[in-house]
Amino acid sequence: MAQKKNADPNYKVVAENRRARFDYAIEDDVECGIILQGSEVKSLRENSANIAESYAAVENGELWLVNSYIAPYEQAKTWGHEERRRRKLLVSKKELSRMWNDTQRKGMTLVPMVLYFNHKGLAKLKIGIAKGKKLHDKRATEAKRDWGRQKQRLLRHGE
Repeated sequence: MAQKKNADPNYKVVAENRRARFDYAIEDDVECGIILQGSEVKSLRENSANIAESYAAVENGELWLVNSYIAPYEQAKTWGHEERRRRKLLVSKKELSRMWNDTQRKGMTLVPMVLYFNHKGLAKLKIGIAKGKKLHDKRATEAKRDWGRQKQRLLRHGE
């Protein structure tokens, strides 16, 4: 994929949860900071992370990223990091209270969607506030996507 001429050299997607939009109906998303150790940042710069099996949770008035994987950094053997440790996420108090409200009262889930470095070079995580889809909802989404592809093929070939 070709990059734009004005593309920001600091912006870089590290990990993406591609199944999030398939398994969940995303109603809102929030960008939040993440507290990392030095070797974790170095490892993220090498694109060695996975957020597919992870989730976010509000516990004791704090937001945590649970079960995310950041590969160990080879050069930091002595002072490395634990790969699947819980990482604290940084959001405003207003956003935190809204997330707690949504998860406790409305039955929503906090799903990590994208882990990236922003234009300033800071690691950020985009969290989706989502409701789980049922099997029939997933089938309907897939049918709509297939129909869109078929429609594009028909328009391209002019049949």
